[in-house]
Amino acid sequence: MKKLLAVMAFSTALLVNAQTTGFFKPVNETALRAPSVPILVSDPYFSVWSPYDNLMEGSTEHWTNAKKPLLGALRVDGKVYRFLGKDKIQLIPIAPMAGVERWEASYTNQQPADGWQAFQFDDSSWKKGKAAFGDREMKHIGTEWKGDNTDIYIRRAFELADLDTNEDFYLTYSHDDVFELYLNGEKIVSTDYSWKNDITIALSQSAKAKLRKGTNVIAAHCHNTVGGSYVDFGLYRGKKNAVKFTDEAVQKSVNVLATSSYYTFACGPVELDVVFTAPQLIDDLDLLSTPVNYISYRVRSLDKKEHDVQFYMETTPELAINENTQPTVARTLQKGGISYVEAGSIDQPICDRRGDLICADWGYLYLAGVNGKGKSVSLGDYYGMKESFVKNGTLAPAKTKWITRKEEDMPAMAYVHDLGSVSKEGKDGFMMMGYDDIYSVEYMYEKRMGYWKHDGKVTIFDAFEKLRDNYQSIMERCRALDGLIYDDAEKAGGKKYAEICSAAYRQVISAHKLFTDKEGNLLWFSKENNSNGCINTVDLTYPSAPLFLVYNPDLAKAMMTSIFEYSASGRWNKPFPAHDLGTYPVANGQVYGGDMPIEEGGNMVILAAAVSAIEGNADYAKRYWDLLTVWTDYLAEYGQDPENQLCTDDFAGHWAHNANLSVKAIMGVAGYSEMARMLGLNEVADKYAATARKMAVKWEEMANEGDHYRLAFDRKNTWSQKYNMVWDKMWNLNLFPNNVIGKEINYYLTKQNTYGLALDSRKEYTKSDWIIWSASMSPDKATFEKFIDPLYRYVDETTTRVPISDWHHTDSGEWVGFKARSVIGGYWMKVLMDKMRND
Repeated sequence: MKKLLAVMAFSTALLVNAQTTGFFKPVNETALRAPSVPILVSDPYFSVWSPYDNLMEGSTEHWTNAKKPLLGALRVDGKVYRFLGKDKIQLIPIAPMAGVERWEASYTNQQPADGWQAFQFDDSSWKKGKAAFGDREMKHIGTEWKGDNTDIYIRRAFELADLDTNEDFYLTYSHDDVFELYLNGEKIVSTDYSWKNDITIALSQSAKAKLRKGTNVIAAHCHNTVGGSYVDFGLYRGKKNAVKFTDEAVQKSVNVLATSSYYTFACGPVELDVVFTAPQLIDDLDLLSTPVNYISYRVRSLDKKEHDVQFYMETTPELAINENTQPTVARTLQKGGISYVEAGSIDQPICDRRGDLICADWGYLYLAGVNGKGKSVSLGDYYGMKESFVKNGTLAPAKTKWITRKEEDMPAMAYVHDLGSVSKEGKDGFMMMGYDDIYSVEYMYEKRMGYWKHDGKVTIFDAFEKLRDNYQSIMERCRALDGLIYDDAEKAGGKKYAEICSAAYRQVISAHKLFTDKEGNLLWFSKENNSNGCINTVDLTYPSAPLFLVYNPDLAKAMMTSIFEYSASGRWNKPFPAHDLGTYPVANGQVYGGDMPIEEGGNMVILAAAVSAIEGNADYAKRYWDLLTVWTDYLAEYGQDPENQLCTDDFAGHWAHNANLSVKAIMGVAGYSEMARMLGLNEVADKYAATARKMAVKWEEMANEGDHYRLAFDRKNTWSQKYNMVWDKMWNLNLFPNNVIGKEINYYLTKQNTYGLALDSRKEYTKSDWIIWSASMSPDKATFEKFIDPLYRYVDETTTRVPISDWHHTDSGEWVGFKARSVIGGYWMKVLMDKMRND
């Protein structure tokens, strides 16, 4: 920590005089195309991303794919260039979706006869049902349809009284999973395995030609692979002569670094730089947890002439709700020299909704502009706001309050900075957006505030004022951290590794929430995004830990403390740790359906040892020594040859006698020995060291397959990544004889595919966090980079445009599942390895 602070302080000093021209350029340029770029991020709920190559290509989204629209535009000499998002089309319903009308349709769950998509098809034998169709946990469900590997076929008839094919028509749809849709027999939509909400597409000329006066039919088929199921769709016409930000800026570059995403655009005769910064400084817990982001901008003339310029940024109350039909209230206010537009749900069900693919629907979103010449914020009609900006370069007059009970009435929350005349020297500014969740989580039946609030002593307005007053120094510190993250990774594993880590940082941090319990213990809880929604899952803590062990071990401990305390309280009395503490945001005890004894026991003991090694003492472990002893004894007794039990790599099914799980048990016993030695318990240390060494020797005999080692002791001709062995190399224990690590690394190099090393011999898919753990056992940097090259190619080329998925196919580069998860904190394992072996 002291080293980090010193490096960042030195870097900041170098940057003090490098502002204005240098500030809007990244510390390091990056070539990596992030599959989804972090725009506004803080925690699992305040999380907005752009899944596009170009920022203006489509609407920004929450990591769940829910639309969370941001819109940015620059007006230059009266012409407006859109650089961020897409403005919502003003739609007039013809056949609206279920949020507006519980429409009725014919449906069947059986494979229908050929031609079921056609207008003339006879569906009189099908059942009748109300939209939407899906499982009851989804929104607006009128007809239940659920079950893995099931199908639904739907035919919806609607009337079209008049028809002008010169008009614009739009189809809107939501689906989960594989989906196809036809208009009067014409295929309009066809997807792969994915789930999307409220997608709007314009009908092509050929599709519009299929429309007819009178009766029309939309036919859809959806296949649910696993989990949730859902179908809803509708047809609309666009309002004639609606004002839109039609002209797009030309994106010239994008660079994604640890704390900031840098974009540069050409907007006619001027150049626009926009920087989205989450000041998630890992050494500053207040800033790390404060849910406020900066949006910085600079404009300069490209043609040596002066130009009249206005900068526009907008969002809507959609960022503060889970479903767009939830009623909201928004208002304008001024406080402490900052003008705000505030929005939130009317009901405010604090910490009430729990689950995986959901967004917050309590707390308040804030769009904030620092008072000053040419700057203003406003709340008003969505389309009227744009019309005012297009015509005059100003915002529409602000409403003091706006209540929304229908999605189509959603207002605009907007900011404008009239920069006036801009020359080649340029002008710049910044605004802020933030989210006050009131209470962040419920922990052991008590609602707890985010760390930054200090139990209510700090308000969201205090936070905004702090970030305003310290903008220059905070941005300098962010740039210093960007450089540090990049440089440490480049030194450890090369430029490509540095770019991967830079793109991953905010994803890892933003999958967590920082708070304290009533005793003042620091707690850093992950959400198991897109894998079941659990809170503070131990087998997410374990892979994510390297980032925190490198830069702030207090955060690694803050993930572990509650698991220790849960057992110490007597509420969990098994001889191994719990899997989780509940379903986010409620952490009242484990909810997972099965135990993972060796997995979670090994995770906790190894991490306690890793914290002790990085801190140079076992003071933290000493607090929970009795529990660590119980868990270690369990590993020693049952870990040599694990029975058929759950482990974290069970994607292709769980096998008994799992060799990598056995390695975890052995490293747990060895880690316990290392901690005992630090505590002066030499006899205990000797005893467990001998046990670990004996287990390792036996492991090598049981798993040996000649040039590599088996996936399971009793399964010939198999292999798997033995990533848990990385601790043996890091701690320089040399437990495993006969060059086990060297053989495994050489064998892995023969098993790589285009997009990485498979997890094991059963499937071609992989977990990218474990690839880097395995690669970190390489004998040198050059070998490590052989593993990084295909992983870099995956991140750069995957067609699955979500925050980095840690579970992907190594042949196609497409995801299998999972996104926006904290586990890619494991990407820092090589940085941690070098730190531990060189210090």
